[in-house]
Amino acid sequence: MHHFEDNSKSALLTRPDLHEATEGEFKGWRTWTFDTFLNQSGPFWHRVDADRTVRCAFRAQKKHLNGHGNVHGGCFMAFVDYCVFAIAGLVLHEPGVTVSLSSEFLDAAREDELVEATGQVTRAGGSLIFVRGELRSGERLLVTFSGTIKRVKQKPRAEA
Repeated sequence: MHHFEDNSKSALLTRPDLHEATEGEFKGWRTWTFDTFLNQSGPFWHRVDADRTVRCAFRAQKKHLNGHGNVHGGCFMAFVDYCVFAIAGLVLHEPGVTVSLSSEFLDAAREDELVEATGQVTRAGGSLIFVRGELRSGERLLVTFSGTIKRVKQKPRAEA
């Protein structure tokens, strides 16, 4: 596991669209508000524990379910994408884009279940960050995943 000391530029801590819940089940957890797709499909939340573990979670609602009453695979994948960026957030100091996501669906989650994610950065290079993790509901392993983010360098804007 990597240990990263300087978090002052961390996307988890400095993004201007960072919102922290002040009440309810996720009080003290944070989310990002700039992504209209995630705003509609979430809410998805993250926090950094004292041991620097990044945790992500959401409470399964009716809107997250497929026709069989289980959390839809597409919902899991949207959450996995969110988790990859949250987990990479301690080393991602600039914008990034997803270049790959892989997942194995192992068990179903139902309405009202708390779905939680943990994971780690397995490698953080100059342009690519590799992440792996898992989704659980209680002790049940739901999904294992891996993802790769490409760092995107901001291009200077041309003067108008």
